[in-house]
Amino acid sequence: MSDLVDPSGDQLAELARIAGERHAFAGGDIARYLVEPRGLVRGSAAMVLCPDSTETVAAIIRFCSNQRIGVIPYGGGTGVVGGQVSSDRPLPVVLSLERMRQIRAVLPEENAVISDAGVTLAEIRAVAEAADRFFPLSLASEGSCQIGGNLATNAGGVQVLRYGNARDLCLGIEAVLPDGTILHGLKTLRKDNTGYDLRNLLIGAEGTLGVITGAALKLFPHPGTTITAMLSVPGPESAIMLLRQLQDRLGDNVTAFELIKQQGVAFLRDWPGFRDPLADDPPWRVLAEVTGPANSGLEAQFEEAMEAALDRGLACDGVMASSVGQRADLWAIRERLPEGNRRIGAIASHDIALPIARIPEFIARADGCVAAIRPGLRINCFGHLGDGNLHYNIFPPEGERAAVHAHLRSELREAVHDLVHALGGSISAEHGIGRFKAAELVKYGDPAKLAAMRAIKQALDPYGVMNPGAVLMPG
Repeated sequence: MSDLVDPSGDQLAELARIAGERHAFAGGDIARYLVEPRGLVRGSAAMVLCPDSTETVAAIIRFCSNQRIGVIPYGGGTGVVGGQVSSDRPLPVVLSLERMRQIRAVLPEENAVISDAGVTLAEIRAVAEAADRFFPLSLASEGSCQIGGNLATNAGGVQVLRYGNARDLCLGIEAVLPDGTILHGLKTLRKDNTGYDLRNLLIGAEGTLGVITGAALKLFPHPGTTITAMLSVPGPESAIMLLRQLQDRLGDNVTAFELIKQQGVAFLRDWPGFRDPLADDPPWRVLAEVTGPANSGLEAQFEEAMEAALDRGLACDGVMASSVGQRADLWAIRERLPEGNRRIGAIASHDIALPIARIPEFIARADGCVAAIRPGLRINCFGHLGDGNLHYNIFPPEGERAAVHAHLRSELREAVHDLVHALGGSISAEHGIGRFKAAELVKYGDPAKLAAMRAIKQALDPYGVMNPGAVLMPG
């Protein structure tokens, strides 16, 4: 950061010329690029640039590197850890890829699609559908998040259990490195053992090592059979045992396994048209999905597994979708949980990962820590139990506003993250580090890993031009 400067008027004029005068914005026109979804921070920038090609991105980055001007890459702006906004000085420029919207190739015979980084996730999924293929990354923000941002943050979602994170769905990337050179890596090869894996270095780097401008992505055949069920369970430990039973019987056909606490469903109850498919209002429930080939006998195997779960007391009640509409209704409950959270207003939100076997212990101990800090706080714990990723969110007592308890945020966050760390977990499962968790990465991160990360950053971006202040704290 110390090497960077506020861009001068002449420098901004040159950047506008490179991007195209009609696609360079300053003043009040850039306000929407300076906010993040939860409204926790308002950023600042000298200019927003919207290039339409990788070559133009390269020219912008090259100029900024030479002139020591910070650059914040901007995808759909849906990140919740502050990776896309900065309020620090010197003022950066924001580089938005919203005009890079081309599908470069659809290759169903290779189960691949090649895309510009600014294409939205929903558009990628639609292109796959049109080719009678399936792209499994699924996020609530898919209509606005962009595939470049999904890769830069290594996004997760509800189908990681079977298909993996965003990095596992990427065959190759094109990117502009901090000196303005272009990395040409848009191959659809499943095997390419030629040296360091720069693709996976840039994926998850949150724009601190370069700007992803294109991606070659994996597609999959459509599952011929999809089985979706919502089941009430006695608690998280029973949910884990149920998951293991399903996997023992059905293997990798278990695609999603979501844990939902009653509090999250309660936040949705006053929504027009809401109907709970489970009559007993259980304290915990799971949403399970199994997919596989047509005529594979999965339905019978799943029903047998459910009967065994009920006999063993791992599940108490349940419903199985019998139509596409019913499946959508079950998933709508899970997908609306973040919206319900926003309506209530959280005091503290946590995106964490834990060894699956230790999740029941974490939930019990974390609930105790929260109660010791302030009795009466409400907890909405939900997430991707199949891959160990929980969203542990803390809310004010009913009838009170989160702002009244804002002074507790740091203490709650530290208590939760201390416990996660003690249990061998991660303080960031699928949202990244951004700026909000940069200090905590120093606190909880492995010193050897942090030293290696700083060395890589110094080697590739010696002037700290790329997304300054994100992931690695300056210093």
